[in-house]
Amino acid sequence: MMITLALSKGRIFEETLPLLKAAGIEVLDDPEKSRKLILATSNPGVRLLVVRASDVPTYVQYGGADLGVTGLDTLIEHGSQGLYQPLDLRISKCRISVAVRADFDYASAVKQGSRLKVATKYVGIARDFFAAKGVHVDLIKLYGSMELAPLTGLADAIVDLVSTGSTLKANNLVEVERIMDISARLVVNQAALKLKQEAIRRIIDAFEGAVKK
Repeated sequence: MMITLALSKGRIFEETLPLLKAAGIEVLDDPEKSRKLILATSNPGVRLLVVRASDVPTYVQYGGADLGVTGLDTLIEHGSQGLYQPLDLRISKCRISVAVRADFDYASAVKQGSRLKVATKYVGIARDFFAAKGVHVDLIKLYGSMELAPLTGLADAIVDLVSTGSTLKANNLVEVERIMDISARLVVNQAALKLKQEAIRRIIDAFEGAVKK
């Protein structure tokens, strides 16, 4: 019986490796060097799929993978139908925030009830946040380089992931509101949990033990 775990390259992949190790699973290929998208592990019953971060919940939801590790931001934007979320892995921590040009008076724009143009990849999260505050916004969906939007006049503000804030600072932007804290979650396909319960439960328990340390 094969267990398939979906991961995205980069920070989540790196920070999931110690958790896999705790479950007795070592990855045999380096995704940064290998062109393979399915990676073997030291456990012949476990393989890893390397997919785009935004695709992890989709692979797990539709059974292309049994489990996955994904950021809470991706999970909220994707919607978590059909996904069991047993664990906050407490890795890849960051936050989703509102940022503006350093010379833009955000507080008074909000107070005056101005309509703000907001650029973001996180349209759902941004819409809910501003609606709850009663702020009128026009949302502009971008897929990358959010920092350019206020600098070019495309938007008044951005809603984006922030970890150290150094990219904002380098582009003369300031964080004006923190929307939510983000970390990576373990997600499991609900049908797989029933069919492969023992094997999946072992991985969940090992991850849980490693997170608590």
